[in-house]
This record gives sequence, C-alpha cells and structure tokens, in this order.
Amino acid sequence: MVNFTWKGNPVTQLGNDVKVGDRAPEFTVLANDLSPVTLAESKGKVRLISVIPSIDTPVCDAQTRRFNEEVSKLGNVQVLTISADLPFAQRSWCAANGIENVQTLSDHRDLSFGEAYGVAIQELRLLARAIFVVDTNDKITYVEYVNESTDHPNYEAALEAARAVL
Repeated sequence: MVNFTWKGNPVTQLGNDVKVGDRAPEFTVLANDLSPVTLAESKGKVRLISVIPSIDTPVCDAQTRRFNEEVSKLGNVQVLTISADLPFAQRSWCAANGIENVQTLSDHRDLSFGEAYGVAIQELRLLARAIFVVDTNDKITYVEYVNESTDHPNYEAALEAARAVL
C-alpha cells in the first residue's frame, strides 16, 4: 500500500496498488458528455494515464497542460487525464484553457478507476496523483504513485516510459 498524504496529512487509500508487469485493470469512467469510457476502448494504443486530484488546482493544471503539449510528439499514445471532478467542470476547464490533446475523464460517479488502481482517497473522495503507462497489450509498463498529492510527478520519466513502448 502507498502511504499517501494530502498537504502533509495521512489519508486512506482505497483499492490496491498496481505494479509494472500487471495486466491493467479495467475501469469505467465518464467522458465530458457523460458517456461511459473503458480502458478497452483505447486498446491498440499506448495509454499514458495521468491521475490528478482536481483539474482546477495549480499542480493539476500544470500536469494536464504538460501532457497536452507533449502528446503530439509521442505518436500512437493516448493521454487519459482522470480525476474525480464532475465531467462538466472538466469540459469547462479544458475549453477555457485550450486543452485539446488529452482526454479528460471523470471517476466521480463510481470511483471505478480509483479503486482499481489504488488511488482513491477515502476521506476526500478525490484521486491521489499518479501516472501509469499501459502498452498496446494492456500491460502496465510504468507506475508512479506520488506520495504527497500536492507534489508534481516525474514528467520526464513518464514520457520516456511511453516512448519506450511505442
């Protein structure tokens, strides 16, 4: 289990950690139009899954912008940015900030993704910051759980991991 903190305070992780080499767990989240989205829908692509607590906060904003800029340089990589924000808030934020290259997805309804990947925070009903890379065969090839949810992930390591499985 990961020892997550929020602003230095311990929080309870729901779900189990995933590890490099695991088969990527299936999940169902919501697109900005409320349609369901599953991992299986992006099979055949490398998936860089960027997990953020809330899109309209400074570190989450920076993380989403960074991957939005980088994805066009990566080829057959789809960036999925997942948070527990409402789909409407994600859509509004993306429209206001010109975010067009990443797909923002909401885990608000069921915490399906959060529990499957061990990033759901019980006390806050938010997701802890993390990065996962899933190859074209649904194998997890990179995992970064960011212990302190207000810290940045290792962007370069995540991008390199995505490039390595193209």
